[in-house]
Amino acid sequence: MLIRFLFIYLSMFVVNSCAQTDSNQKQINMLKIGDIAPAINSIDQNGEQITLEQFKGKKIVLYFYPRDDTPGCTKEACGFRDDLSKYKRAGAVVIGVSRDSIESHEKFVKKFDLNFMLASDKDGDVCEKYGAWRLKNMYGKEYFGIGRSTFLIDTKGKINKIWPKVKVDGHVDEVLKAVKECP
Repeated sequence: MLIRFLFIYLSMFVVNSCAQTDSNQKQINMLKIGDIAPAINSIDQNGEQITLEQFKGKKIVLYFYPRDDTPGCTKEACGFRDDLSKYKRAGAVVIGVSRDSIESHEKFVKKFDLNFMLASDKDGDVCEKYGAWRLKNMYGKEYFGIGRSTFLIDTKGKINKIWPKVKVDGHVDEVLKAVKECP
């Protein structure tokens, strides 16, 4: 009898937890063009603090990626690396965000000679604020992880453009075009 009670109690807890996560996810994903960009407070690969405030008056490309040193993430990062001078000329900074550790970011930066900041979002706070932490599906198995997505933040700190489901090929060029058109 006690075991059955515990099973039912724990089942209710798990269902309620999942419902809360799903409800929170729906709220988070409601970011839209024109919204004030949610504040971030993170650490980069050098152990330096990153906030949006420090880039006030600049355009910010904030891109979320699943994991350092994986094929798609490396291709995307190297694309931003190769075109960073064009982004700078257009008045933008590029910040990559994943839940990898500072040490992982440091290795990734060194291995591929990356020339922009990678923010370590170990606790997932930034990913959740931007709706990048979401339910994914691989080979029929559902799990939560970072969905590859990009946000362009204008010089006034508002979201100018959102790419919610990024395909790596051509993405860096598409973002650069939007940066050039962004106020």
